[in-house]
Amino acid sequence: MYQIIGILAVFGAVVSGYLMEKGNLRVLLQPAELVIIGGAAIGTVLIGNPPHILKKILSGISGAFSGSRFSLHLYQDSLKMLYELFNAARKEGLAAIEKDIEDPGQSKLFGNYPKIMKDHHVSNFICDTIRTASTGGVDPFDLDQMMDLDIETHHHEATLPVTALTTMADSLPGLGIVAAVLGVVITMGALGGPPEEIGQKVAAALVGTFLGILLCYGLLGPIASNMTKLADDEKHYYQVLRVCILAFLKGLPPLLAVEMGRRAVPGHVRPSFQDIENACRKKGPEAAAA
Repeated sequence: MYQIIGILAVFGAVVSGYLMEKGNLRVLLQPAELVIIGGAAIGTVLIGNPPHILKKILSGISGAFSGSRFSLHLYQDSLKMLYELFNAARKEGLAAIEKDIEDPGQSKLFGNYPKIMKDHHVSNFICDTIRTASTGGVDPFDLDQMMDLDIETHHHEATLPVTALTTMADSLPGLGIVAAVLGVVITMGALGGPPEEIGQKVAAALVGTFLGILLCYGLLGPIASNMTKLADDEKHYYQVLRVCILAFLKGLPPLLAVEMGRRAVPGHVRPSFQDIENACRKKGPEAAAA
């Protein structure tokens, strides 16, 4: 929602200022310039990126408009899920949750959190780490390094479409100059004609530079920046899972392990200690108020 408002604000401010100076909007409508700039920009992305990154660019742009899914509610449910998993393992041993981690899709424990477990990266991160720990003989320090490597690899993959879109945005001013140069070439061929015709061709050429700069700094650049923040939010989420799992594997009680993870949650979406304790111990609102 805010992204759409921002785009409207950018283009609205530019057009409003142009009209305040008695500008003619028809001069800005140059389909040929858009074809040159837009087509060339798309071509550079197709040249520089394999198909799987192209798909991620489209999904990343869609995600930038839908907003971050890493909300306070998601963190609270994730910490509660880990508490239940740790509690079951602490009472009956890691072997007791073997069926849950081997087939999370059929697990009753994980089945209570379908929105979390539908992300196969999250499911694999939790289950593969616990499965490795259950084999025995693995030092928590090594498990920590393994989780850190997993997070960095996943984050690197998440930033690849951002890099591709940023490269595309950076190319737009240059492609706008290309469109402007072509317009100047056309203008030079029209020398000797009516001054009005020459003026129109010069204006059309300058619109190419204008569109390249506007689309770069007013649209694609901010979208790429938004995608970067979404990738960082996802990395923070995995770091919280890592802190919780590592704390439990080091021998901390489930509730304390979850509290360690809660402290790693970014402040604007961090649930309170009381909220997590109530959720983990399944206290109702009346009990929490008391």
